[in-house]
Amino acid sequence: MTFPLPEEIELLRKTVRAFVEKEVEPLAEQIERDARIPSILLKKAAEMGLFGLSIPPEYGGTGFGELGSVVALEELSRTNGAVSMVICPTAPAATIALAGTEAQKQQYLPPLARGERLAAFCLTEPTAGSDATGIRTSAVRTGDRYILNGSKLYISRAAIAGTFIVTAVTDPARKAKGGITVFIVERDYPGFSIGSKDDEMGLRGSESAEVVFQDCEVPAANVVGAVGGGFDVMRKILDRARLWAAARSVGASQRILELSLQYAVTREQFGKPIGAFQAVRLKLADMATLLHAGRLMLYQTARKIDQGEEAVQEASMAKLFSSEAAGQIADMGVQIHGAMGFMKPTPVERFYRDVRAYRILDGTSDIQRLIIAGKLLRSHGLKVAVGE
Repeated sequence: MTFPLPEEIELLRKTVRAFVEKEVEPLAEQIERDARIPSILLKKAAEMGLFGLSIPPEYGGTGFGELGSVVALEELSRTNGAVSMVICPTAPAATIALAGTEAQKQQYLPPLARGERLAAFCLTEPTAGSDATGIRTSAVRTGDRYILNGSKLYISRAAIAGTFIVTAVTDPARKAKGGITVFIVERDYPGFSIGSKDDEMGLRGSESAEVVFQDCEVPAANVVGAVGGGFDVMRKILDRARLWAAARSVGASQRILELSLQYAVTREQFGKPIGAFQAVRLKLADMATLLHAGRLMLYQTARKIDQGEEAVQEASMAKLFSSEAAGQIADMGVQIHGAMGFMKPTPVERFYRDVRAYRILDGTSDIQRLIIAGKLLRSHGLKVAVGE
């Protein structure tokens, strides 16, 4: 099934798919084994402009917007899931592009777009996962600097990033409503360090690690947006991050379906291809239907964001549906492959583990349900908090 897309977006899809097939797929098992993406692969991705997809052209990006970004992410997600976590549009770049000062944009966006510098988005903490208001990392103003103390957990790209977008509490009395501020932190700032690297079930190679701030000195000029305006910045970025998670889910689902179809027509049992059996055909039909619906939601939401419209509810719907669908599709893919699907290095086994993350990162499935329901209820006069 195809969807009408602008010619330049279709060309982008073909280009990224060719890159994945030629450069990434041969390294998929190596990345899985080593939990690291080779630097040569990052360099080739940078040369193609894949790090600057959603960055405006005036700052060195390709300016494809959200629709181009999600299409590229689909293709990057057809192999090892970590690749789409590292080589992709990033929340740090989006944060600076949407809320940064002109000086911050000029300083940070061009090297990020060129892939010369990688960045990480630091939100999750030991006390703040789904509850973003539980942030404990503090930032205290001292002269022309802020002193940060605290830690962040499960931060993708942290082990290899040079720039970090960090949320911290600047006014404990106000918390989320005016008490959280976003900062740009450099790896070489005094008091900054990387803790232990994560050993993940899936998305191996995403370079996830703990980030630690111990009297970390950050220039006041590195505040992104208004002091105390961090929660509003986060909400804008998380809408995009959730859309990107949906894109990863759709891309992985597409590849799982393709692999399952190939296996269904080549694997024989009882003297015929297993695709001839009704039980297998029913699974393939369900997989294709879930994929089709998820892709429609994904593209519709991306277009809405590109048009400058709010898409909080739609982004949560796309993320919820596509990530849940990817889990179902992966499960059916493993079942179609039988015992082989349970074995390494069969690709569907890796996909099964990778897609499990998409129901957790950037807001769990239940958090998405609460966001969706909250929007529905507010439209009928009842205001409820996400955590209630």
